[in-house]
Amino acid sequence: MASNAASVTEVRVLEGPNLYFTRPAAKITVEVPGYLSGDSERLRALGRSLGVRRSDPGDAGTEARRRFVLRLVERAVRLLVRETGALRLGVRVRPGGAPDEIVVAFALNNRGRAEAVGAVLEPLLCDLIAGKPSTDRVGAAAAAVLEQPAGEALRPVRPRIPVVAVTGTNGKTTTTRLIAHLAMTAGRRTGWSSTDGVLVQGDLIERGDYSGPAGARTVLDADGVEFGVLETARGGMLLRGLGVAVNDVSVVTNVSADHLGMNGIDTVDQLAEVKAIITKVTKPGGWTVLNGDDPRVWAMRTSASAKPWCFSLFADAPALRESLDAHGRGITVLDGDITVLRPGESPDRLVSLLDVPMTLAGLSEHNIANALAGAAAGLGAGLSRESVIEGLRTFAPDHRHNPGRMNIYTVPVPGGSVTVVLDMAHNEAGLDALLRVARGLCQPGSSLLLGLGTGGDRTDEILVAMGEQAGLAADRVHVVHKEHYLRGRTMENLESFLREGLSRVGVTPLGSWPDESSGLRELLQTAHDGDVVALMTHSDRAMLHDWLIEHGATADDAATIRRKVVGARGEHEAEQELTELWQDDDAQRRIRTAQALHERFPGDGRVLYELAGTYDSAGEEDAALDWYDEALAAGLREPFRHRALIQKASTLRHLGRLDESLAILDELVSDYPDNAAIVLFRALTLHDLGRDVDALRAAATHLAATSTDADVQRYHNSLTRFTAAID
Repeated sequence: MASNAASVTEVRVLEGPNLYFTRPAAKITVEVPGYLSGDSERLRALGRSLGVRRSDPGDAGTEARRRFVLRLVERAVRLLVRETGALRLGVRVRPGGAPDEIVVAFALNNRGRAEAVGAVLEPLLCDLIAGKPSTDRVGAAAAAVLEQPAGEALRPVRPRIPVVAVTGTNGKTTTTRLIAHLAMTAGRRTGWSSTDGVLVQGDLIERGDYSGPAGARTVLDADGVEFGVLETARGGMLLRGLGVAVNDVSVVTNVSADHLGMNGIDTVDQLAEVKAIITKVTKPGGWTVLNGDDPRVWAMRTSASAKPWCFSLFADAPALRESLDAHGRGITVLDGDITVLRPGESPDRLVSLLDVPMTLAGLSEHNIANALAGAAAGLGAGLSRESVIEGLRTFAPDHRHNPGRMNIYTVPVPGGSVTVVLDMAHNEAGLDALLRVARGLCQPGSSLLLGLGTGGDRTDEILVAMGEQAGLAADRVHVVHKEHYLRGRTMENLESFLREGLSRVGVTPLGSWPDESSGLRELLQTAHDGDVVALMTHSDRAMLHDWLIEHGATADDAATIRRKVVGARGEHEAEQELTELWQDDDAQRRIRTAQALHERFPGDGRVLYELAGTYDSAGEEDAALDWYDEALAAGLREPFRHRALIQKASTLRHLGRLDESLAILDELVSDYPDNAAIVLFRALTLHDLGRDVDALRAAATHLAATSTDADVQRYHNSLTRFTAAID
């Protein structure tokens, strides 16, 4: 039994603060099948000899046995390291990913000690379960450890400049970039690390995924850097530990199911425990910026070393009150303004959401949250209020400031233009955010086309859920693959789960494309004027940006995005002024007001349409006709397009151009057969042409077919028959 009772499968050195300790540590993974299935009496005796309290091993294979073995192994390692002279050395044990797996961690100061303990632990555990005297075997193992050289000393970097550490499932890259932008706006020479690489003042000095300890060290070693922002991903924390011993501000954006089943992290609660590492090494005088709308994140305040700074989308969130009660701070949205809350003070309104481009005129809830987190982090790290406000005003969701995150373009297509949104959405939360933004940009009557695709390291259940999300929210779906991120799956396997989710809501994808480039081209081929194309992108995002620009696309600025958002609500940027225009009883003053609006919004179809109306209502029909034509030529969208045609037809009738009026109304009644106004205007033109029978038949037929009046419904068959007989 001893030969396969225990085996060490991994020895890993964690060079900085980690899941187990706030200092460097060794992590040793051990498989102990012999302990889990071993004789109860022998294990009980071993427990007594090692000093394990309540040494009842339980039955083989039970949870009680597993818990006993955890205590047994922890005690053996503690005695081992104590024999080496490390009297205060901390030891932690926890279950591993497999039933017979245990993870042992202990704090250490040098690399050699970790490797030496890992080398002796397997034979020690095998000898102990075989019944060899525990004192002798532990002493011999300790002697073997001491014979090995100490090796490299482990000293995590202690920054000499302000450092902000950022982690979370979604939004950490955007928040990292925003905080860096705020610091540069404040005049600090700033370096930051992220999944894109390491940058100083916006210049890329190292390309690649630098969201781990190597990125932190590279930022802090860069010449002249005065302020550091470190994106901190779960992989680096688990595999190597943090790259710095402390930070001044920590930010946790959120925690949701992502990359589960990797590195021993199988649940969202375990993932939250990993994300909380950065909050435990924040300087006591610093700030821990936590998402008050995410219960797992907000719970991190209880083990954090610094005061809490809560951010929440909801001004009445309990977490904000709890933060202030704990002498912390809060940041939220009050009456459309980003607002800082301090205990016992009046709210400090920083800036309107409408003036923060990354929020997409308030449309993007997840970017509002990122803006709140970034502003709190900047203020907490000592940046001036003025610099934070200016930074929020100037950080745009474009290819330069925030590549791959809600980058929005206007792309010409036959008959008009299409909006394209490129975003590195990769999980359910990211897809939900992308779909919300894309839908919020869709003009009335237009469609949302989605290029659906993600990495292969999502569980089958998450892939199915993402397919269902896409089918419920998008009008048309194409599957767009990412060949370099299949991570062990085939395209066919990954797509089968996306299709399963789509089928649950009655949707079939219209196409499947092997890469993002071909997927985008096909989506644009099938898009019409006013549609929105949303594409989940990853490694090809830079190439897609270049391709769009080469094919006539323009990156939307904040003003363009705001117009699109307002237009998607069926409104105009100057909606209030256009409403007030028609409350003025002076016809000539209405014309002057509309002309002033036209000068502010040249080429705007809606304003041209209202201008035409002012001339029409003033009796200047010839001028009105010209403006109606300009409005229609400018791409006037519904519902104003058909209204402009109705008004143009009515004006032509007044001018005696009856055949032209009727031609427009004939086409309109064909396109809008249920529109009573069109039917009545057409009847009036028919009457003026002397075709009273046709006019009466058209009006009566429509009334009989569409009226909800109880008596019309009672006599519906008779009225239908009588109107058909009009001659």
